[in-house]
Amino acid sequence: MTALISREELNAAIASGTVTVVDALGGEYYAKQHLPGAVPLVLADVDAQAPTLLPDKDAAIVTYCSNPACPNSGQVAERLAGLGYANVRKYQEGIEDWTAAGLPVETA
Repeated sequence: MTALISREELNAAIASGTVTVVDALGGEYYAKQHLPGAVPLVLADVDAQAPTLLPDKDAAIVTYCSNPACPNSGQVAERLAGLGYANVRKYQEGIEDWTAAGLPVETA
């Protein structure tokens, strides 16, 4: 089970530049809107792209997808942990919670 991070904690980490945010939705969803500075990484691409996108296995990483019902963020987080990433957490509430709180998003 991946440790969770709250919206408030994640917002502070993004603001301070101390976290790499991973959008586990990818594709059109990522292009439409994503959390500030997020990189797209879906489960099918983790093994191939993680070494390039996330070279520091000790860095703070947070995965997210759309909402608590979406399994993508947990799957990506678990795979990253399986590859040896030591500091992976999940923003379970996802981008729906983020935007509902009026926080900024970016587009591709």
